[in-house]
Amino acid sequence: MQDEKHYGTRSGWLRAAVLGANDGILSTASLVIGVAAASTTREPIILAGVAGLVAGALSMAAGEYVSVSSQADLEMADLDRERMELEEMPEQELLELAKIYEERGLDEQLALQVAEQLTAHDALEAHARDELGINEITQAQPLLAALSSGASFIFGGMLPVLVAYFGPLEYMEYVQYLLAVVFLAVLGAIAARAGGANIWKAILRVSFWGTVAMAITALIGHLFGVNVA
Repeated sequence: MQDEKHYGTRSGWLRAAVLGANDGILSTASLVIGVAAASTTREPIILAGVAGLVAGALSMAAGEYVSVSSQADLEMADLDRERMELEEMPEQELLELAKIYEERGLDEQLALQVAEQLTAHDALEAHARDELGINEITQAQPLLAALSSGASFIFGGMLPVLVAYFGPLEYMEYVQYLLAVVFLAVLGAIAARAGGANIWKAILRVSFWGTVAMAITALIGHLFGVNVA
């Protein structure tokens, strides 16, 4: 009998990695396109891309760490509160757990039996999972999220920087846009594949919003069209 394939176990690192890579491609490409729209030389374009890459990676990692740490703090506070309630009023907590199982479809007697057995095994784990919705899969991991976001941003952002370095200067805006859409589409397909989602839907979503962001940035570059020599 083969094990079933579940994708929920990938939700934490996959979300951070996809968000980081997508933001790395999109923000760096948009920045490069904006500068390219107002520049006649390659150096400012590359400098802008590298600066955006470094700043974006650090910001992404720090922001993800702070955000997920806040979630972890909330989870720990809920667990501490639940631990205290289990010590002070175990009978009420048992009935509360049984009520949860009853609402999920078990009859009253069976719900109480399940609650008693799970409480005897590990009361805090049972309440964390079934009352608070906290488990090993969904539990916040700040450091992992920060490293995933920062590393994936660097990977994604390096692609537009390489295009800025090797691409034709005369058509830089168009080459950046076309390749960024390709990069985003590939990323969307990989993420959808890893998460078991619809691949074409993911590709259309990232391609559309990527196009919107880069078009707006290019327009701003043209509107402020002071040549950067």
